[in-house]
Amino acid sequence: MNISSAIFDRSAPDLDSCPDESLPEFAFIGRSNVGKSSLLNMLAGKDGLARVSPTPGFTKLINFFTMNRTWRLVDLPGYGFAQVARADRSAFNEAVADYLSRRANLNCVFLLIDSGLPPQKIDLEFVQWLAGNATPFVLVFTKSDRSTPGEVQANIAAFTAAIAGWFEQLPEFFISSAATGRGRSELLGVIGESLAVLAAQEREAAERAGLPVPSRKAKQPPKKRPDLKRPW
Repeated sequence: MNISSAIFDRSAPDLDSCPDESLPEFAFIGRSNVGKSSLLNMLAGKDGLARVSPTPGFTKLINFFTMNRTWRLVDLPGYGFAQVARADRSAFNEAVADYLSRRANLNCVFLLIDSGLPPQKIDLEFVQWLAGNATPFVLVFTKSDRSTPGEVQANIAAFTAAIAGWFEQLPEFFISSAATGRGRSELLGVIGESLAVLAAQEREAAERAGLPVPSRKAKQPPKKRPDLKRPW
């Protein structure tokens, strides 16, 4: 898959503020400081797509980007963050949980895990929550360039062993590095394959109903866009 355009749509504080559900969405989430913003910029081939901050927990809203005018990349706030007041944390958790469990057009969650660390309790708990809510997801082990290959493989093996009992079949996983570009084609391939399956299902449903076959053509941009200054 090639990324020909990546356009910021909006930042949403809750599910009701999200865009309509007309486009498939692929969400990225992980523990704070897992390298999510750098990974998103690498995937899009656009350095300024997601803002990279040295401060963990900088992203506080659900951020939507329209990709190739046909699907959305969703940047979810990192869990375990430190930059939101305690009084605001319950609202944050509710907004993210609502999105992950109730968003009808969410196709897949990319759960980012730091490959340089042994299994972290907060990551394991989040995997268990996704599994319990039947949310489709894959694992992405980030920052592979910062550790030796042996350390990366050992940490991945320990993580997958820790979650093995929760699944009949382990979730698919990938190894990535925003610095080297490792994993870019594989992750975009997951999205491309999912979009192809969706398109085939839509064609089949239309044919059964005797309706015109739908086409996911790129939407034309509006003539004038509102102020898109990002609040995060």
